[in-house]
Amino acid sequence: MYLFHALRRTELADLKVGSLQERRGVAHFKVHGKGSKTRFVPAHAAALNAINCYLEAAGHGEEKKTPLFRPVRNNRTGTLQKAMTGDGIYKMVKDYSAAAGIEVDGLCLHALRATAATNALDHDSDIAKVQEWLGHANISTTRLYDRRRSKPEDSPTFKVSY
Repeated sequence: MYLFHALRRTELADLKVGSLQERRGVAHFKVHGKGSKTRFVPAHAAALNAINCYLEAAGHGEEKKTPLFRPVRNNRTGTLQKAMTGDGIYKMVKDYSAAAGIEVDGLCLHALRATAATNALDHDSDIAKVQEWLGHANISTTRLYDRRRSKPEDSPTFKVSY
C-alpha cells in the first residue's frame, strides 16, 4: 500500500472497507488526510488484487463501515475487530522487512512515502499531481519528498567540463 499509494500511516490505519469506491470506472481509496481534508487516490491494480485476496481470506469484505486493516492478534484488548494502529502498521513493516533480510538505516513508513513520491517523479509524473496525491497543501512540502536530486551521479561535479 505504501509504495503504491504513499498514504500516511494514520491514513492507512483509518481506511474502512467502504473507503474503496469506484469513481469513473476506476477503484479509488477515499482518504481522510491532515486538516480533515478528503482526497480520492486511485487504487493500483497490484494493491487492489492483494487487498481483495486479503478481504476474502479475512472474511470482512462486506462490512463496509469496519476497518479495512485489522490486527491478527491484539494483546491489549483481545479483540480483532478494531483497526490496526499506525504504530501497529509500522511494527508490521519492520517485522516483514527483517524477515525478508532488508536492513536499511532509517527505514520507516515516512521513508516509504518519500520513495513512492520519488518513484512517481522518476517516471515522469507531474510534481503538482504528486502534491495532490500526497495530500500536501504546499508544493514546497512535496519538493522535500523528491529524492532525485540526492543522486551523486546527478551532481554538478559531473557536469563540469573544461
